[in-house]
Amino acid sequence: MVPPMNFLSHLWLAGDDDGLRLGALLGDFVRGSMDNSDFPLAVQKGILLHRFTDQYMDGLPDLGQLRQQFQTPFRRYAGIIIDVAFDHQLAKRWDEFSSITLQQFDRDVREVLRRHEHLLPDDLRGFMRYADRRGLFSAYQHKDEILYSLAGIGRRLSRPNPLHRVDEIWNQLEAELAGGFDRVFPQVQDAVTDWLAAISTPGERGYLRARA
Repeated sequence: MVPPMNFLSHLWLAGDDDGLRLGALLGDFVRGSMDNSDFPLAVQKGILLHRFTDQYMDGLPDLGQLRQQFQTPFRRYAGIIIDVAFDHQLAKRWDEFSSITLQQFDRDVREVLRRHEHLLPDDLRGFMRYADRRGLFSAYQHKDEILYSLAGIGRRLSRPNPLHRVDEIWNQLEAELAGGFDRVFPQVQDAVTDWLAAISTPGERGYLRARA
C-alpha cells in the first residue's frame, strides 16, 4: 500500500459533512467494493469521493504536464511530491478557501474522529497519532514540514527512492507547483461538486454500488 498523503485536500473537498470527511480520511486505508460494507452510507460516499478525486486528478492534462517538469530520479515519484505540495499550497493559502482558521479546521476533524472512533482502523489511528505529534494539518503551511513528510513517505515505500532529497529540487520547482495548484485545484473542485450532485440523486445505494 502506498503511504497516505494529501489528506488536507481530501478533507477540504469533503465539505462540512461528517460522513464525507471521515470517508475522505478512510479512503487511503479501505480497499475493495462498498458492497456489503459496514460503514454508514455517508462514509461510503466519502470513501468513493476520495477514490474519484484521485482518479480524476491523475487524468488531468495539467497534472501530466506538471509531472514532466521533474527530472530523473524524481519523476517516478512526481505524483507523491505533487500531492503533498498541493496540501502545502492549500495550507499556505487557507484563508482563500475557508471562512474558519486552519487550526479550527484541525480541531473539527479531530472531533469527527472522536465521535466515530469505533469506525477507525488501526492504521488511521496510528497516522492521527503522528499527525498530533507533528501539528498536522496546520503544519503543512511550512516547507520544512512538507520535506519531513515526504522523507517519511519515502521511508515507508518498499524500494529505494529519492523522497528524502526533495529539498534539492524544491526551490527550483516551487513556482511550478504553485502554478499547477492554481490550474488543477479549481478543476477538481468543479468535478467534486458535479460528482456529489450526481450521487445525491434517487437510487443512491445502487449508484454507490455501481461506482465501487
